[in-house]
Amino acid sequence: MTEVRPIGPDFDRWDALLSLILSAFAFMDGLIDPPSSAHRLTPDALAKKAREEIGLLAVEGEMLLGCMFLKPEEKSLYIGKLAVLPSFQGRGVGRSLLEHAEALARKKGLATLRLETRVELAANHALFARWGFVRTAEKSHPGFARPTSIEMRKTLV
Repeated sequence: MTEVRPIGPDFDRWDALLSLILSAFAFMDGLIDPPSSAHRLTPDALAKKAREEIGLLAVEGEMLLGCMFLKPEEKSLYIGKLAVLPSFQGRGVGRSLLEHAEALARKKGLATLRLETRVELAANHALFARWGFVRTAEKSHPGFARPTSIEMRKTLV
């Protein structure tokens, strides 16, 4: 049974977490431009991210299945680095993480969830739409004249 829990101060499996993220994002290599920021992550960078943001893990026993990092904003809870092991995708792991993000946003009095996904990742856009997100903006990474990412939001009722 999948359990979702926060990344606590005693968490010490940063190499395994990095491996999970890189595995989940590997399909993007050669597909998105610019390349994913996941390639700039290190175990130390993840530890710092977990101190500055809210990290959630999806686990079965000691096996890391997925993660997400959340950052409270003025009106939204920003979802970043949502990752699920490829062999567990489509089994409800991402949905479980999202449900925890929704509960946390409500607890903090935030009306929406916000995320960004790359323009090229049409399957991700469709998945997020099925989860109740709507496209709200297009953005460009520095140095790009074309849109490179799409902002999506989910209003919580």
